[in-house]
Amino acid sequence: MPKSNLGKWSVGLILVMLILLFIGTSLPDLLYKSVPAGSTLLEDISQRPALALTMLAGFAAGVSSFITGLIAIIKQKDRRVLVLVSTLVGAAPIIYIIGEILSAR
Repeated sequence: MPKSNLGKWSVGLILVMLILLFIGTSLPDLLYKSVPAGSTLLEDISQRPALALTMLAGFAAGVSSFITGLIAIIKQKDRRVLVLVSTLVGAAPIIYIIGEILSAR
């Protein structure tokens, strides 16, 4: 277990991210069977708002986990395995967002 409060928050936020992303991936099958996906991101958000909000909240939890994990590692010297893993997993949404931005050009 992490020893600092920020480390505990980082691990908790990563768990929230995983739960929200799991819920977000199951929503199209449960709620939006007859709603087609939009051709653009804004169209998709307007046609399927529950899916978009769940996925965005999951990404926000991942980015928050990355930031709190970095602060716990650097400032509070919390080098527990769970904090390191949650920080690495929290970096995945950031890398994904950067990749989406770069591939849109």
